[in-house]
Amino acid sequence: MRLTLFRHGIAIDQADPQCPTDPERQLTAVGLRRTRAASEGLRFLGVSPELVVTSPYVRAAQTAEIACQVLGYPKSRIETRDDLVPFGNAHRMLASLADVPRAEVLCVGHNPNLADLLAVSLGEPDRHVASLRKAGAACIELVEPGRAPGRLLWLLEPRALRQLGSAAGRAGNGE
Repeated sequence: MRLTLFRHGIAIDQADPQCPTDPERQLTAVGLRRTRAASEGLRFLGVSPELVVTSPYVRAAQTAEIACQVLGYPKSRIETRDDLVPFGNAHRMLASLADVPRAEVLCVGHNPNLADLLAVSLGEPDRHVASLRKAGAACIELVEPGRAPGRLLWLLEPRALRQLGSAAGRAGNGE
């Protein structure tokens, strides 16, 4: 199984007086645009999920919907998982994938949970192995779905994903 972890895009700042509660924070206009561009990078890398799961928080759900639109996955089939909220249980999330008969899964969520899930997936005891920036992604190959250790295939900063998506778009336009 290939497991792609995708962190949500830039959301409204918690210091903003108009900011809603944390679960209701939405992507900003910049966040929407950059998330779409990063999703184009995922498409360039060949990410083609058979299952998309997301945190129920608004900014993660918006990110999942954008990724699905770009990747050609039906938004109506997105599943929400409480284990993907910021302080969700990474061990339980990984274990839940053991019962998923899919070759490729996209998980959309938050830090520190995605950093934990990355570490757990790689069999690393320290969750500080790596951290995903907003609209950044990592891909792990799990030989036995739901069990560690997996093998890190790639980890990309959001800017690199956007550049890949942009280059692919230019190539597709004959540039």
